[in-house]
Amino acid sequence: MLNIGIYGACSYTGLELVRLLNRHPHVRIVFMTSDTFAGKKLCDVAPVPFDHMLHPHHHVPSAPIDLAFLALPSDKAALLAGPMLSKGTRVIDLSAAFRLHDPNLYERTYHRVHPAPQLLSSAVYGLPELHRNPIQQAQLVANPGCYPTSVLLALDPLARAHAIAGTVIIDAKSGVSGTGKTPAANNHFVAVNENVLPYALGNQHRHVPEMEQELQAIDPGFALIFSPHLVPVSRGILSTLYVPLQNSWDEAMVRFLLEDFYRHEPFVRMLPAGQTATMAHSQGSNVCVLSLHFIPSPRQLVLCSSIDNLIKGASGQAIQNMNLMFGLDETTALL
Repeated sequence: MLNIGIYGACSYTGLELVRLLNRHPHVRIVFMTSDTFAGKKLCDVAPVPFDHMLHPHHHVPSAPIDLAFLALPSDKAALLAGPMLSKGTRVIDLSAAFRLHDPNLYERTYHRVHPAPQLLSSAVYGLPELHRNPIQQAQLVANPGCYPTSVLLALDPLARAHAIAGTVIIDAKSGVSGTGKTPAANNHFVAVNENVLPYALGNQHRHVPEMEQELQAIDPGFALIFSPHLVPVSRGILSTLYVPLQNSWDEAMVRFLLEDFYRHEPFVRMLPAGQTATMAHSQGSNVCVLSLHFIPSPRQLVLCSSIDNLIKGASGQAIQNMNLMFGLDETTALL
């Protein structure tokens, strides 16, 4: 039985972790935290059936734990990770604290100095389909961002096969839960309802360096344009990717590549020809659903990639990583 601590249990991702872990047969939640609601039960501050007591982040029960999930802002997560690792506790961080390998890039992206740059080199980027072996051995896993998960699962096989001929254009839509619980002018009901809000255009979104880091590690010349949009749904991400192909590639080759690459992956599903991935295809699941659409002239590929931003884009993927780290069936509590 794994003893688990959840930091930030009242966030959207924290609540999803609690829901999924409560049905995991090999997990015991030792404690969960919330500075805002410390001293109260989870069921008293959120519409859930779980009566776990909430503790302050820095005053948790002294019982040892095998793994800590950090569903906290990046600065808090970075400061907590080091002391946990020094005690032998493995860590899965759901924030952006450890996703970027370069502390200077982190500072340029998030406009602040990294609180624990000495840990960056040891963090493993936690996208299981692409980094399964390192995740199994990792002490610190950086859970990927939601947009990058949808994009990387679509593009990584093509980049590895050198099938991409130029700049990839990505038009991505996210549900409102992707903005987190903190109120802001653009996520109030009156701003979102019956509206579509483009934001962080011109490659200004903080997930762009994360996507570039992973894809340029395969192809140093890889380039993308990323345009995110907020849409009036509670959860879900649909990324539509426009990929220029090398002249030697056709639809059958691309379909064979993707189907073969993900043939044994339980959480990636390729739709058959003629079907289109939608947000509804992945909602409530840990599955990334892909569809492929070929334009022969110009030689262009359109890929649709659908995930649930709170599950495959966050908490479900974190549990998938946990299962790998502790030698459990990767699908436990996720199917």
